Amino acid sequence: MGRIRTEENMMAKYLLLKHYRGAPAAVNDVPMAEWTPEEISAHVQYMQDFAAKLEGTGEFVDGQALAPEGTFVRYDGEGRPPVTDGPFAETKDLIAGWMVIDVETYERALELAGDLSAAPGAGGKPIHEWLELRPFLTEPPTITD
Repeated sequence: MGRIRTEENMMAKYLLLKHYRGAPAAVNDVPMAEWTPEEISAHVQYMQDFAAKLEGTGEFVDGQALAPEGTFVRYDGEGRPPVTDGPFAETKDLIAGWMVIDVETYERALELAGDLSAAPGAGGKPIHEWLELRPFLTEPPTITD
């Protein structure tokens, strides 16, 4: 069962972004397209086990893998259909997936990002991939006199 949130124990949400490309190269930098089915299964299992562990501590919010294809969309004026451009799978930076965590401290967020970076890849060895850690914007504190 998760913990009850009070002002005293308010936690901070962070987004962990996994990149297909665009981040600095990982130590075990073999593209997933070149992994064996067993290597892919081990990687996915690591991710599922990691999320389950964080569900147990109340720190997991959500996470998803993303397809490499996507489309840019923008508003084009009242009564007009949205403008689209894409898909752009050939872009410089491509997000592979994300995980949202809700933790007590920035240091804990760093620790979890480091643990997630150890997911296995080619040869069953840790990827040591770079993950982007981004805090959610929060409301500014209320100032009272």
